[in-house]
Amino acid sequence: MCYIWCMTIEKTLNNQELIIKPIGEINTVTAPEVEEVIKNDLGNITSLIFDFSELEYLSSAGLRVLLVAQKLMNKKGTMSLRHVNNSVKEIFDITGFSNILDIQD
Repeated sequence: MCYIWCMTIEKTLNNQELIIKPIGEINTVTAPEVEEVIKNDLGNITSLIFDFSELEYLSSAGLRVLLVAQKLMNKKGTMSLRHVNNSVKEIFDITGFSNILDIQD
């Protein structure tokens, strides 16, 4: 069991669609794991979906990773975020990321 800075990542690949589901927190310690998945798994992906249904917290390091992913996907296809909880949505609203990310229900 994790007590601090814990995250696992579930990935689902459907043809050219990749769903990344981080479970726990994306913070300074765990953000490099998400970035590694992005760098290694985007090959022929045209649709990147982040499922945030079990994301508890997102730090500025997590925001940076999402920005990197968005820039990559702007060249390849689309990126969207699904199942964003209220506290993470508030972070997006405060930082202005709500205006640049495709946040879906």
